[in-house]
Amino acid sequence: MTKLKDFKITPENSVYATGKRKEAVARVWLLKDHPDKFIVRADSSGKEYNLRDYVQRETLFLKIMLPFKITGTEGKFGIYATVRGGGISGQAEAIMYGVAKALVNYNPDLRPTLKKAGLLTRDAREKERKKYAQMGARAKYRWSKR
Repeated sequence: MTKLKDFKITPENSVYATGKRKEAVARVWLLKDHPDKFIVRADSSGKEYNLRDYVQRETLFLKIMLPFKITGTEGKFGIYATVRGGGISGQAEAIMYGVAKALVNYNPDLRPTLKKAGLLTRDAREKERKKYAQMGARAKYRWSKR
């Protein structure tokens, strides 16, 4: 099996940020030296995947690439990300948020553009917990009079 990650990540050739969404956490490195590489490592399996193959849907891949498109930096950076927790959709949004934060770390002048697009706002919506004596977070058990 060939390893997709055949390069070394150092502070000189990469920019790091963390993105979170629902239960998903993504650690994202933007690679300056490898603008053609888009690799994601799933911590659950430890395997590395091509980003487009991992997220499966084209809409999710385009969502991840949105910060590059908005700032006009497409083709300048590659992505190496490790993801843990949540589902594919939450992980994709976590990667997108991590990419946006990493771009701001790389060049603070991009902040107003990304902020206006709403990409620097952490989506804080989480799953509501199940309550005792109930079926779920809001659904109750059926009540019978007799």
